[in-house]
This record gives sequence, C-alpha cells and structure tokens, in this order.
Amino acid sequence: MGEPLVSVVIATYNMGKYVAAAIESVLAQTYSNVELLVVDDGSSDDTREVVQRFLSDPRVRYLAQKNSGQTVAKNVGIRASTGKYVGFCDADDRWMPHKLARQVPVLEARESVGVVYSKVSYIVEPPAPPVEEPKVPCPSGRVTEDLYLINFIPFGTALVRREALEQAGSFNETYRMGIDWDLWLRMSLRWEFVFIDEPTYIYRIWAGQMSNNWQGRYEQCFRIMRDFENRHPGAVSRDRVREAWAHSYASRARIRSFQSRQHLAACGDVLRSLYLQPRNVNTWRLVGRIAANAVGFRAP
Repeated sequence: MGEPLVSVVIATYNMGKYVAAAIESVLAQTYSNVELLVVDDGSSDDTREVVQRFLSDPRVRYLAQKNSGQTVAKNVGIRASTGKYVGFCDADDRWMPHKLARQVPVLEARESVGVVYSKVSYIVEPPAPPVEEPKVPCPSGRVTEDLYLINFIPFGTALVRREALEQAGSFNETYRMGIDWDLWLRMSLRWEFVFIDEPTYIYRIWAGQMSNNWQGRYEQCFRIMRDFENRHPGAVSRDRVREAWAHSYASRARIRSFQSRQHLAACGDVLRSLYLQPRNVNTWRLVGRIAANAVGFRAP
C-alpha cells in the first residue's frame, strides 16, 4: 500500500532568518511521502520571499494569513493538511533526517498509539545561556497522570495520528502559550503515547524566542491545569492534582527569585506549594535557597 502521507505544519511569523533551514530539514527526510504546509502568520520580513524558493517542490504549500497568532496558524495548517499523520516544526528549529522513518512505523504498528515523541538536541545562539538537559521522565502508554504533572513532550518531536487529533479538537485558540500541553492532555484521555529514546528534533535557543516569557508561560500553565480539572473531573487523581500544583508553584518560585529577583513573590509561591505538599523536602530546601539569595542580593 506504500508509505502513508505525513503532513508537516510550519507556522511562521517574521522568521525569514531561520525558516529556510526548517523547510529544508523536512524536505530532507529519508521518509519520502510528505506534504509541507508553511503558514505565514502575517510576517512583515522576507518570509514570503524565502518560502517562494521552495514552491517549485510539489510537496510544499504556502498559506498566508493576517497576523492572528501561532495557535490559529497551526490550526489553519492542520485543516489544510490531508495526511494520515501530522507533525510540527517551529520555524526556528529543524527536524533530523531520520525522524519520520523512526516514528511512522510505531504508529503503523499500533493503532492504540496517538502520539510518538522523542528526545531533542539543541543549538544555542549567544547571548542565550547554555541549556541544561532537562531531567524529566519520558513514559510510554497511558500518560495522563504523568503529563498533568509536567509537559515532558518536546513539541516538535511529536508525530500525531490524525484520528486522535480530530477527536481531541486541535489546538485551543483561547490559549496564548502551552497549547501543545493542553492538546497532549486531551489526547491522553483516549490514546497511548510512545517515547523513542533518541533525538529527532533540533531546538534552537536564542534571545528572541517566545519561550523566554516565563510570566506568560506560568499564567497559561495554571489556566490549563484548572480548565483540564474542570472539564475532565476525575481524569487525574487528587493526590496528583495537589502534587502538580505544588510543583508548578515551586518552579515559578525558583524563577522569580533566581532569575527576576522577585524574592517576596517567590516566598508566596513557596508557601502555596508547602500548603499543598507540606512534607516535600525539596521545597523546604528551596525556602533556604531563596532566603540566602535574598540576603545575598541585599548585601553590599
């Protein structure tokens, strides 16, 4: 029957500097049956001219829209796509050549699997700081409980079954950030996830990327958690809910104190975390670290 078609969506806004490398990485896949939809979210730079160079390839389609945000752009790409499977590459990142060749067979072999994801590699552009490899669990199977605690799926590594995507309802356009986490949570209610223990995606760390907006990230994180609880009561155990909120408050406290010097606000988050998990040794240690950091900051 041949290789099933894979649709790839690249949503881009003023990424003319990087988008050619992203497109080239998709077209260079060792897996051949690919369609690529580049959705230009109202760019004012040379994005259109850059993408035009690739339109002679029948696999590439260019969709331009007025600036409506990354969530809308990704959904436009999904609706225009036709593949059995759907993948995403951010315009400033790249796919590794073997990505689809490794992931498609997993989805073909197990109809219960909705998402295949993997490790990620990094490119760091100064003055962005060196990245520390996140130490998080990468489970396979039914992952809702684990996923509610932390989003362990690097977005661009995921390859998604269209049927699962349609059941879940694509990206929620009321969220500005964390849209992938919300989608994975909804998909995890019905579908299994599979982790591949090797990098398939190259993530670029640079000074101007959206992920540097930690305040907005946590605002959306708390909103997504609350909405998921309200819409799917009982999907996550009460103990895990308390653990997840405690973990998120403690994580924000670290950034507030050590990155932004907001020591008082950090103390408030630590207290919230301890209220939910009063015996968490790591959070008590964080109290001491924040106190020492605050004193050191005030010292002459």
